[in-house]
Amino acid sequence: MKVVLAEHAGACYGVQRALDMAGDVLRTDGASNTLGPLIHNPQVVANLEKHGLRVAESVDDVSADTVIIRSHGVTPQVRSQLEDINVRVVDATCPHVLRAQKAAEQLAHDGCRLLIVGEPGHPEVSAIRECARIAGAKVDVVLSPDDIPDNLYAPVGVVIQTTQRREVLDEIVSALQKRNIEPIVRNTICSATSERQLAAARLAEDMDAMVVIGGKNSSNTTRLAEICRTICPRTFHIESDEELSPEMFSGCKSVGVTAGASTPSYQISQVVQMLDAL
Repeated sequence: MKVVLAEHAGACYGVQRALDMAGDVLRTDGASNTLGPLIHNPQVVANLEKHGLRVAESVDDVSADTVIIRSHGVTPQVRSQLEDINVRVVDATCPHVLRAQKAAEQLAHDGCRLLIVGEPGHPEVSAIRECARIAGAKVDVVLSPDDIPDNLYAPVGVVIQTTQRREVLDEIVSALQKRNIEPIVRNTICSATSERQLAAARLAEDMDAMVVIGGKNSSNTTRLAEICRTICPRTFHIESDEELSPEMFSGCKSVGVTAGASTPSYQISQVVQMLDAL
């Protein structure tokens, strides 16, 4: 069975930056906390915990002198709470997420009613929403045209979760234009996300099966799997090579491999080696 790795796959700049920062903290400060999982990869988070980097689910749960802000960012209120407890704060927020937060703040300062295209409750989206709300905007989180509220007023600003698909943004903008609303759009999708999605879609067209590696709690990995499954129905979303079996690829002559932006290279190598051995 031929095994082909997508041209763009695996840990993005923001994730690798967060992992590197976490490694530096463990070497210099020892046992520390992250505020929420550092990245959406359960295996990586568990491994970091073995080395002393424990996840604190809230500021009240912080037990160490050093706290790392997760790659998805936190709300301004949480940043203020961290200042109050007098700990060393290491900010591993992805620069692309910070860009989305600043875009939302600016649209709020410009007087816009804000729509955030993204998943309600996702930590990145929650942080963007609060940044805009504190800056004075009325904010709604939408994931489809059906979610757009009826009582919109101009001007309307739009930002998007960094790991969303461009097609989702286009659908929202088109729906607004049909209401004779011309929104001010800030396309804050991370370029790494777009690259991985496009490369995965291209590869899926030529493969008998696709394997998508990454946390089941990872939004960008889940979207990769959705894209691949649309093109190649025999798509498997896995977190590790332990989930693979020969029966999954019965009759396959080729299998493509891609991975979400929270998947380090060693996890990809383990999966590729396992597939090569099947």
